[in-house]
Amino acid sequence: MVRSIKLACAAVITLLGTSATALPVKAQNHFVGEVIFMGAVFCPVGTIPTDGRLLSVAQNPALFALMGTTYGGDGKGTFAVPKISGIPSQNPDVPLRGCIVSDGAFPSRP
Repeated sequence: MVRSIKLACAAVITLLGTSATALPVKAQNHFVGEVIFMGAVFCPVGTIPTDGRLLSVAQNPALFALMGTTYGGDGKGTFAVPKISGIPSQNPDVPLRGCIVSDGAFPSRP
């Protein structure tokens, strides 16, 4: 199984004509504010764990524009991301990790 995944990745890299380290690692195919769930022990680059942490408004203006103080913060210097934890997975000992996209496309309203 691992060998077939490595071969598939090598084929994609060959088709793209680039190295694995040059592939994009940001959450650019997602919208800012979108919550994604990871089966890994980390959140990818361009996302923030959904652990209720306070963030700086100045450092995260797009995310603040969408969320405001819905989940906390003073709205002047800080705001909070939602706290989403313990999402069950097939393995009850390893829950899915929630990650909110902070570096992606800004969604437009319908």
